[in-house]
Amino acid sequence: MKKTVTRREFLSQCGRCAFYLAGFKALEWIPLASESHAQGLEKGFLGRKVSPYFTALSDGRIRCELCPRLCQVEKGKRGYCRVRENIDGQYYSLVYGNPCSVHVDPIEKKPLYHVLPGTLSFSLATAGCNLNCKFCQNWEISQARPDDTLNYDLPPQAVVEGARRNQCQSIASTYVEPTIFIEYMLEIGQLAREQKILKVIHSNGFINATPLQDLCKYLDAACIDLKGFTEDYYTDLTEGSLSPVLATLKRLKDSKVHTELVNLIVPGKNDDMEQIRAMCRWIKTELSPDVPLHFTRFYPLYKLKSLQPTPVATLEAAWKTALDEGLHFVYIGNVPGHDAEHTQCPQCKTRLIERTGYKVQVLQLQDGKCGKCGQAIPGIWKV
Repeated sequence: MKKTVTRREFLSQCGRCAFYLAGFKALEWIPLASESHAQGLEKGFLGRKVSPYFTALSDGRIRCELCPRLCQVEKGKRGYCRVRENIDGQYYSLVYGNPCSVHVDPIEKKPLYHVLPGTLSFSLATAGCNLNCKFCQNWEISQARPDDTLNYDLPPQAVVEGARRNQCQSIASTYVEPTIFIEYMLEIGQLAREQKILKVIHSNGFINATPLQDLCKYLDAACIDLKGFTEDYYTDLTEGSLSPVLATLKRLKDSKVHTELVNLIVPGKNDDMEQIRAMCRWIKTELSPDVPLHFTRFYPLYKLKSLQPTPVATLEAAWKTALDEGLHFVYIGNVPGHDAEHTQCPQCKTRLIERTGYKVQVLQLQDGKCGKCGQAIPGIWKV
């Protein structure tokens, strides 16, 4: 009898072979003699670690201090993210060292356009998330428990070794909200720093100040989803809140972590141009006009399958609005072949980096400056 395989299981098993548009590079799995880790996938969580981000309360309860939810969790129960459990008054991460998704991606997929263009990023995620976005493209793992996903036994050293052997210049925590596996991420970041491999994240920014401060010690670049610019939007579409995300962005700026922003434009939800204008003004005033901003196209997924994809004209109107407000690097994503994928010098308008999907060509960028006029271009251009 044939075994029925779910879509999630199929995609997880495909994690052993990651492809990118220019060349179809296979993920190279090489077991380490010094590490005991499975090459295959196993159902359920494989490792756990006590979290430093909780406070013990009365009656054995704890309060999680990791994200703004501040979950109060009874013995034997888990927090909102599904991956942290109160075990006898100690709060444990259940996803330490066991990701359910591991791929080699182009760095542009994060999307990070001002970080080592054209290079590869060793990308991973565990089950779980601290938001529940109605448009999530990875909902099958973000809204799952580690008990229910197929997971790799992949300790931090094996992650760094995997990045090195797959010729990746960065390691990305991505696909779900990486805050929920911060203990794993911190150790990976420390080891990556020693090997001169960048540590990057794609995050919703919904994290408290202390764990973010700890993370910034090893974080080189962050791509943050600024999902909308009203509290109502965050409440209705994500079950989260805007103000902690704005606070995170300011802290990343203060910590000098290279930051790029993504705004997924959902038709009828956050496509009001005056709200977009207000968001762009905030970015320019509170962060910098040099922060790259990616407007990306929504496609019907998860709980919003009844909506239509974002009209390209809406994305172009947002792009023009951002430029009119004085932002220097504005991109349109999920529209392959669009001219707004390219990077140009804000001073002389020379095209510096050309992109067609994940095919990238650096044209006029020299030592982080425009090769024509010498204008400094913010980003990480070499390790």
